[in-house]
Amino acid sequence: MKKNILYVASLALGLMAMASCSDDKGGDDPGNNPPATGGGGALNCVEQIIDGCLDIANEVGEAKIGDPLALYNSGQTTEALYAVESWYSWHSREDYSNNIISIYNALTGTRGEQVVSNNQLDLTQMNAAANSIYSVVSGVNAAMADEVMEAVKTAHDAILAIPQPFRNHINSTEALEAQRACADLFEALNSLKGYIERTGEINTDEVLDPVVSTYVDVVVLPTYKDLKDKNQLLYNAIYAFSENPSDAAFEDICDAWLVAREPWETSEAFLFGPVADQGLDPNMDSWPLDKDAIVNVLETAAWGSMEWTGDFTEDGANAESIANAQAVRGFHTLEFLAFRNGVARTLNDQLDANDPEDYVYSDANKQNWGDYMMAAVTLLVKDSDDLYSYWNDSYKGGDSYAKRFKEHRLTD
Repeated sequence: MKKNILYVASLALGLMAMASCSDDKGGDDPGNNPPATGGGGALNCVEQIIDGCLDIANEVGEAKIGDPLALYNSGQTTEALYAVESWYSWHSREDYSNNIISIYNALTGTRGEQVVSNNQLDLTQMNAAANSIYSVVSGVNAAMADEVMEAVKTAHDAILAIPQPFRNHINSTEALEAQRACADLFEALNSLKGYIERTGEINTDEVLDPVVSTYVDVVVLPTYKDLKDKNQLLYNAIYAFSENPSDAAFEDICDAWLVAREPWETSEAFLFGPVADQGLDPNMDSWPLDKDAIVNVLETAAWGSMEWTGDFTEDGANAESIANAQAVRGFHTLEFLAFRNGVARTLNDQLDANDPEDYVYSDANKQNWGDYMMAAVTLLVKDSDDLYSYWNDSYKGGDSYAKRFKEHRLTD
């Protein structure tokens, strides 16, 4: 998840070095050297995998739950509401819990095999891959491996224990417990990373290369393929609405949006590589939502304001123009255009007299409404197609990012 404003996590355990999947221990030519052994490239890749898990555990607790809570506690209740991710759809808890599932998947080398029943993650049904971080650690320290998975479960279950919708329970006891559980998960992951780094029988290429391959082939590539395919289904639903607007078509869009969200949210433990370098994370998922900017685009039919050119940057000369473009596209723009108060919009919604910020579909804006959704979903499909292609086919005119990652090479 990429916030529209630059979010810098404050890490309770100190600054983490975000390890690149590099082979700087192997010589002068990173593209041709064989993998290093005894703590070489495969270890760096596993460090990056765990760093991705650390980032999203911290972000869920400190930003997704913590930012609205801080605003609420300071008396800025309206600002707190708008800081909540996915509040138009009332899907916040599910987004956050799926972020924790992304950690589960990264650690177990599985995808979609976890069992969630009655809003709880059932670890007795866990079937971790033999070549996974969990399994290789469990082989030498089962207590450590199980402790981390229990922290995953606790964070996941605590999030779904927050009363629905989260926007109405920002300062609840349950929200505070979920925030603490995410902090505990962060600490457990950090301990896991340190244990792997200092345990010689684990941190070799012989042990970790199969782990990296399983992670790429079983977790990352299928997740991005699923995102690509489900965004296409979202496109189809929006196209049908644009051709024949109806309440049922609005409902179909909402259903397709919810389905497409799941692979995105379960990818957030690996927001490195092309998704970060090419600005695809904020392209697809910037938040908090800039409703005023979205309404302005809709009313002026300024579809070009969603696009940006040049190299992606968060702090260069064109950073502001890129951020402005990203703020009016992606999942959350489509969420605003499809949902209202947790349900699908209708063709005949009435403005809420008690809410001066309310905005509804009408005869005056109906053409632009459909056109905006089509323009936004077209870009969303392109972004997810590009992301899958970068990992699966070719990145920057060379090998796929999957191949580079498995070979411990930098993105360039």
